Amino acid sequence: MTYTLRFLPEVEEDAINGYAWYETKSRGLGEDFLRMFYACANEILWNPLLYPKVYQDFRRRLLRRFPYAIYFTIEKGHITVFGLFHCARNPQAINEQLQDREK
Repeated sequence: MTYTLRFLPEVEEDAINGYAWYETKSRGLGEDFLRMFYACANEILWNPLLYPKVYQDFRRRLLRRFPYAIYFTIEKGHITVFGLFHCARNPQAINEQLQDREK
């Protein structure tokens, strides 16, 4: 099956925040972070069912090298990315943000 990928506007803010944080740690690291995010998001298209459901219909794809995860849903051939969150965050806080963004 062919899927289409779309990002909620809030995901851009998530990615920019991660980029800015990593750039303060080491110049160029933020760019690496963004490249990894977009590469992992693109890999979701190949087989989105490979990634486990972690909360209701939300699935999670962990990034390589960085402690972040992409949260997404699949519906009628469309993959919607709802968030890019640091893995050290409270899971309940992530679930609440996902619910807020879903509305």
